[in-house]
Parts: sequence; structure tokens; C-alpha cells
Amino acid sequence: MIEAEGLTKRYGKLVAVDHVSFSVQPGEIVGLLGPNGAGKTTTMRMLTGFMPPSEGTARVVGHDIIEDSMAARRAIGYMPERIPIYPDMTVRGYIAFWARLRGIRRPAGHVEAVLKRVDLYDRRDTLIRQLSKGMRQRLGLAQALVHEPEVVILDEPTIGIDPQQVIEVRESVRELGRKHAVLFSTHILTEAEQVCDRVLIINKGHIVAEGDPGELRQQLEPGTQLYVVIGGASADQAAALLSAIPGVISVEVQGEGFNVSTQAGTDIRGAVFAQVSAAGYSLLEIRAVASTLEDIFLNLVSRDSQAEGV
Repeated sequence: MIEAEGLTKRYGKLVAVDHVSFSVQPGEIVGLLGPNGAGKTTTMRMLTGFMPPSEGTARVVGHDIIEDSMAARRAIGYMPERIPIYPDMTVRGYIAFWARLRGIRRPAGHVEAVLKRVDLYDRRDTLIRQLSKGMRQRLGLAQALVHEPEVVILDEPTIGIDPQQVIEVRESVRELGRKHAVLFSTHILTEAEQVCDRVLIINKGHIVAEGDPGELRQQLEPGTQLYVVIGGASADQAAALLSAIPGVISVEVQGEGFNVSTQAGTDIRGAVFAQVSAAGYSLLEIRAVASTLEDIFLNLVSRDSQAEGV
């Protein structure tokens, strides 16, 4: 549905997006994850025809965004970070206006269907100025969907709304993945982990990692982490005992126990039990600690910044 090849955007000497390539398949929700200023919005604006790329191109449902721009735009439903609204229009009037802009000659049926879909039908005659921020986000989603696009692009759809509304928007995005190809940008790590089938991590204009959260952990975790609590030993004694086990890289105090990092492919659980028992202590707890997407993200961004500074 989306095939980006070497997308690049330059502003003078500043390279905002640097040869980005990726794809989004039908029925897939792909998260574009990165800190503010990483190039997420610029990438989306190029895909949606709001600005031309300096280099590279992309195809949306088979249409080149440069050579066949209008057809590519017709296939996209775009919800920008800042939704353009007209406060004195009603909800129904606003969506009907967007439907006509999208070339729908008899918009009434489309408007009714999409307002029901985003749970705004009961507010159809309400002035937009009277809507909460969360309802305005749903209104923005409705204008992106009114022409029944094959591809939906959402730029930070949960920014600035309360926690309950965030949950509702996330559920809406997951529902979109059943019928559309969805590109969804966010800087909230847990959001990408909860909503997206696949994640693209972008930093300083280029993609530094790609995969579903589970794949990213497998590919990027340097080793395994265990949480271990030992009874009957001082902190220094326990740390020394764990550090002496072959395969252990580091031992760090964490609460009542220790986070123990080990070499990739090394299982030290048996050795921990044997060593603790031999020393006359008690093994009170031992469990694996999975890295979160946040751990992986921070590690990648830090590594990318260090490489750039070399």
C-alpha cells in the first residue's frame, strides 16, 4: 500500500529526512516512532503530497506521489497533528464539507456512516467549538475516513488529550488496521508497543531500526537480564557471588535484589542456584526481565548520537 524509496527532505544544509525507505502492507498498522524533531511529520507530509521530497519517491496504492500525485492523494486519509477546524460549523456540516472536497457528490450517506464509526453521530448538530479535545480528535479521524481511503496516515493522534480519550483513540486505530493500511506516528513508546504491528524507529531523519516489538528485542538486546534476590547475604556478598558466575556481564542493585546482565545465549539460572546454595544463602527470587521498547529506543538513539559524534 505504501512503498517509500529513499525519501529525503532538505532545508538548505539541514537534512530533515535522510533517504528513508519502508513499506506498509494492507491490514498493517506501522508506527513511526521517534523523538520530537526526528522527521516523522516531514515524512508524512511528503507521503500525503503536502510537500515534495528533495530526493527519492514513494508509491501509494501503486500511484507515484510525484508523477501521479492526485491519484495518490485520493487513496489517503490524513489526520495531521493540528487538525484544521472551523469552530462555527456543525460536526455534520464540517464532515460534509470535507466529503465534497474529496469529490463525493452526494455526501449524506458517507457523513452519517463515518460519524457513527467514530461515535460522533449523536453530536452531529453540535458546533465544533463546543467539542472537547478528544471529540475534536475523533472529528479529525472522521474527515480522514469520509472518502473511504485505502491508506490512513495519522500524525500524533493522541497528543494533548486525557488518558480515557487516549484509550479510545488507540482502540479506533486498532480497528482501522482491519480494513486499511495505517501509518501512525508517535513519540510515546508504550503507545507504539500497544497499537502497532510493526515499528520504525526514526532519529535525526533516518531509520535506525525496524520490526515488531518482539523482533526488536530479539535483534537488539545485547544479552539476557535476570532479577535475583538472595537471602542471608549482605549486598556486597551477594553482588560478589553473582559477579563471579561465568557469563555475567554486570550486576546492578535494584530494590531488594540485583539486575544481572548476561552474555547472549547464556543461561545462568542453574549456576546461580548452585552458587547461592553452596554459599549457604537462600535464593528468594529469580526471574527474567524483558527489555521494553523504551529501553531499546533509548539505547538506539544514544548509539546513533555517539556514532554521529565520532
